Amino acid sequence: MFQKILIANRGEIACRIIRTAKRLGVRTVAVYSDADANALHVDMADEAIHIGGSAPADSYLKIESVIEAALKTGCEAIHPGYGFLSENAAFSERCNQNNIVFIGPPTNAIKTMGSKSAAKQMMEHADVPLLPGYHGKDQDPKKLKQAAEKIGYPVLLKAVSGGGGKGMRQIETVESFDEGLKAAKREALSGFGDDDMLVEKYLLAPRHVEVQVFCDTFGNGVYLFERDCSIQRRHQKIIEEAPAPGISPALRAQMGEAALRAAAAVNYVGAGTVEFLLDKNGRFYFMEMNTRLQVEHPVTEMITGQDLVEWQLKVADGQPLPCSQAELSIKGHAFEARVYAEDPSNQFLPSAGKVVWLRQPESTRSVRIDTGVVEGDEVGVYYDPMIAKIIVWGEDRPRALKRLAAALSDYRIIGMTTNVQFLQQLASHPAFIAEALSTDFIVKNESSLFKIWDKAAATQEPTLVPVACLYLLLKREWVEPSVTDPNSPWHARDDWRTNAPAQRTETLMIEGEELTVLCVREGTRAFLMTAGDETWRVSGHLDSDTLTATVDGHRTTNTVVTQSAIQSAIQSAIQSVAQAETIHLFNNNDSLTFISKPIDLGEEIVHDDGTGFKAPMNGTMVDVLVTTGDSVAAGDTLVIMEAMKMEHAIKAPSDGTVVEIFFAEGDLVEGGADLLSFEPKENS
Repeated sequence: MFQKILIANRGEIACRIIRTAKRLGVRTVAVYSDADANALHVDMADEAIHIGGSAPADSYLKIESVIEAALKTGCEAIHPGYGFLSENAAFSERCNQNNIVFIGPPTNAIKTMGSKSAAKQMMEHADVPLLPGYHGKDQDPKKLKQAAEKIGYPVLLKAVSGGGGKGMRQIETVESFDEGLKAAKREALSGFGDDDMLVEKYLLAPRHVEVQVFCDTFGNGVYLFERDCSIQRRHQKIIEEAPAPGISPALRAQMGEAALRAAAAVNYVGAGTVEFLLDKNGRFYFMEMNTRLQVEHPVTEMITGQDLVEWQLKVADGQPLPCSQAELSIKGHAFEARVYAEDPSNQFLPSAGKVVWLRQPESTRSVRIDTGVVEGDEVGVYYDPMIAKIIVWGEDRPRALKRLAAALSDYRIIGMTTNVQFLQQLASHPAFIAEALSTDFIVKNESSLFKIWDKAAATQEPTLVPVACLYLLLKREWVEPSVTDPNSPWHARDDWRTNAPAQRTETLMIEGEELTVLCVREGTRAFLMTAGDETWRVSGHLDSDTLTATVDGHRTTNTVVTQSAIQSAIQSAIQSVAQAETIHLFNNNDSLTFISKPIDLGEEIVHDDGTGFKAPMNGTMVDVLVTTGDSVAAGDTLVIMEAMKMEHAIKAPSDGTVVEIFFAEGDLVEGGADLLSFEPKENS
């Protein structure tokens, strides 16, 4: 076995590789950029080498810098993880030239499978089922458009060298082809340095099922069964499971054998994943082969009991596969949910910020957390916004699903918008529970998946509103009195008043909406609360950040974190209720973020006049499609920003005129900055 390896990656996959390497007694060297100087993977590794600036092109994608770091530290091999250089044939070749083992497949396999068009042609010869499509070298836009018309809409444009949903566009009509092609080519060129495209028939409501394969240098090959990765947004997976529901033993064998034929066609060695589309009639079609470890590999590990990184190290070291096909079996069911810094309610736009508070589920044999992020880290704009992977196992799918729901409710993070609550909605959705899986699952169930807060629904059971008010009321008892005489009436905190019941009005700001709740004291730490037509009897006890609340006889234990307490790092130093502070309330079933509205002292609040166009996040201006003075129509794209590997188009909300543009193509833009000024047409 190797004595020392370098990990040419970052984040959770680097940490995950380090854990296995340590268990095997293999020393590790991490590489890091400016942004990752204090990252978890740097702390976990035995050594770490700085290789450049924060942008991937200045660090993790610099082949010579990575090679130099490996040579300098005496590493015998390099593990590329996934993403970055993991499927870069030039990098694999440079490793070979420097007598460094590349922990991955042969260079020729990477080249062949890295070109989707070449891979399709080879799969056809290997008798692997293919979708109708155009995989030719002629990239004339007219040729591609003709191919799409011949195949029949809808079609899918895919970057030849792409992956991870980048450089991909679903085209519904001939009228939208040109714009979709330009966007896909631009994204592909930015992400992979290659804007060649292929065109495929887009199946309606298929499932995305992939097979994990492994091959060694002795000609042995096995498949470690399949994963269902149908739950996606923007062609990127967010929940995966293994084995795939509803797959018969016969179909499982057919897909596994087809995947091994695909691997054998390119003399594959190491870990690889063959991805298929599966239609409702049980027919499957080859999509692509990923010549690396997949993000979702942990679900395969959970159901097989195998460590795939250990397999990678052994095979790269020249050892045979640890198991034969007959020795592999499926035990139980596993799910993986990807926690992203993103806003599901805003088209899953990536978000950035500091992880100011983080609590994760306890790791057990059935619950595993893969992450490269700890409390205090910055989730920036340079890398993929994935924060963690929550992986669970159960004896069967229903029990695994219950564990997933419980683990998601125990994952609590503050500092930026995340998709945790959306993942909870997914995991508990009746259609998901019923195994009604397809790649358009989120679109089909959009109305029931997106939890939109509104004032009327917020006061209906079950609700956290009375619990939130109880916290505000009980918190007042913690405030030190401003007088020294304990018998002074000014010391009382019981809302006493003459000729009226003791009461207080609490105003909560929830997602920009005000909700007023009248709270009448009925006893020690007991209140009658009213909001609209709803009334609750509420009592409880506050102990540091733990709030025990009973609402109409239903008792819950809640965790409360105030933004001011986080920032000061002293949770006992609670500020006056009269000050506005963001408060985060968690229990086992739900969460609520609100602001306790401060007393109105008459200060003027200045509102945006609505004519500005602000950057939704830190990023780069990749395209400016208009000039000063241009007249545009509602819906026209004005500028395009890129951040966290995602493009965001800023569109005209109405007919109007572009007055001024504040950034040029290539400029770095801070979140909240005005991008341009716009004058709406009077009659629009």
